[in-house]
Amino acid sequence: MTESKPIRVLLVDDHAVVRSGLGAFLLAFDDLELIGEAGSGEEAVRLCAQRQPDVVLMDLVMPGMDGAAATRAIKERCPHVHVIALTSFKEKELVEGALQAGAIGYLLKNVSADELADAIKKAHAGRSTLAPEAAQVLIQATRQPLRPGYDLTPREHEVLALMAEGLSNPEIAERLVMSRSTVKFHVSNILSKLDAASRTEAVAVALQHNLVP
Repeated sequence: MTESKPIRVLLVDDHAVVRSGLGAFLLAFDDLELIGEAGSGEEAVRLCAQRQPDVVLMDLVMPGMDGAAATRAIKERCPHVHVIALTSFKEKELVEGALQAGAIGYLLKNVSADELADAIKKAHAGRSTLAPEAAQVLIQATRQPLRPGYDLTPREHEVLALMAEGLSNPEIAERLVMSRSTVKFHVSNILSKLDAASRTEAVAVALQHNLVP
């Protein structure tokens, strides 16, 4: 029976001390092999193409090309490579950005060596690992109602801003060089989208949610 090859891992982090610590983690496991380190997103993309790792441990917050952009570039060039986001942050935008870019896992840097090794092995097998904190962030995001006005068109934003200035429909029509019936149509859409019963209520909602400058 032949021994299976160790899983080839590439580390990506802009802090050398973090790479050193993670490298020491990996040395403790015979079935994991550190094949390279990158200090930037750009270097990570280049090394992936050259060395063809199985799994990449990707820091997300880096100057220049960030981790999400590097993940997307790696997945485009080397679709077989599995990327695990490994970061100190659990903000919703970072979690969603990493997963949308193609990361198979999301871990915080306070994981134990065993948890990290387990996540690498799962990633290599095509299975995802999410830090409990990251999973919680995603669950909360799905529960949050959409912000009022998220679906306003650019033209409706313009009309709303002029409504907030106190302009009437004829004045808005003159300012934006459009017919009064078109302005009336936009105002009606705005009231509907903001769930407002009147122009005054629509402006109040707009100011409360910073929809107008």
